[in-house]
Amino acid sequence: MLERFVPAPLVRWFARPYVAGESPAKAIAAAATLLARDATRATLDLLGEEVREPARVEANAEVYRRLVDTITADARFADPAARPSLSLKPSAFTIGPPEQARLSIEGIAAHAAAAGVALTIDMEDRRWTDFTLALALDLFRRGWDVGAVLQTRLHRTEQDLEAIPAGMRVRLVIGIYREPAEFALLDKGPMKERMLEFAGRLLERGAFVEFATHDEAVLRRFLRDVAPRAPERCEIQLLLGVPRARFARDLRAGALGPKVPVRLYVPFAVGWDDATAYLRRRMRESPSMIWLVLRNLLPGAGR
Repeated sequence: MLERFVPAPLVRWFARPYVAGESPAKAIAAAATLLARDATRATLDLLGEEVREPARVEANAEVYRRLVDTITADARFADPAARPSLSLKPSAFTIGPPEQARLSIEGIAAHAAAAGVALTIDMEDRRWTDFTLALALDLFRRGWDVGAVLQTRLHRTEQDLEAIPAGMRVRLVIGIYREPAEFALLDKGPMKERMLEFAGRLLERGAFVEFATHDEAVLRRFLRDVAPRAPERCEIQLLLGVPRARFARDLRAGALGPKVPVRLYVPFAVGWDDATAYLRRRMRESPSMIWLVLRNLLPGAGR
């Protein structure tokens, strides 16, 4: 709750390491820098949820179509495996019920598939789970590279694993949306244990696991105990701005287990209100984020 009392200008100051900027061009530049610096891949996400204006829905769709065109025309991403993927939130594409987002998202997915750009449909709070998972599965079954996100805090996720087909990408997270005990775990410890268990079950199903957490102890257990079962179907995903450079170096050197790709979630905004709301959610879920930001701003931190 304390994050609500942090003034917006201060939140924007804290957001600097976590948000690539206020334009698609800055997100692309951040992705290119990550790739050139240490072969780190990126997934680009336009910030903004719960859209209220019809014009914004089309504007958001246009941003994603242009991102696809820019990525495929950029010589720095000539290798398809190194291209940034795209992530999107369904509530950015409707002012009404979830189903109204389908047409916009299908259009983006078709455009991305034709260009060879991977897409992940992000998971929001539990109101969106049925629609989001069903849509991601439908688009994947059309032969498009569309991935889903599963949140280990939700009780239903254990059953949702059974719907994931072989070959589909799944970003496995604990989730940042607070839910009642009726629907979700409230203790992060069991959520993280579920991450490891569910990652193993997804690999057994033939899925591609994108393991997304900043808990280094959990990451090390994943690399030691789970990833060796099918390292070619594993990826570590981290947030832009969180200082984990030393860990990433050890991973690339093979010091932690199998060498699996690292991808950073690179959010960007077209207005700072959206970036501010994003960071407030992150601060609410992880108050320690303020300390991480301060570490990141200190010379040499996390390196």
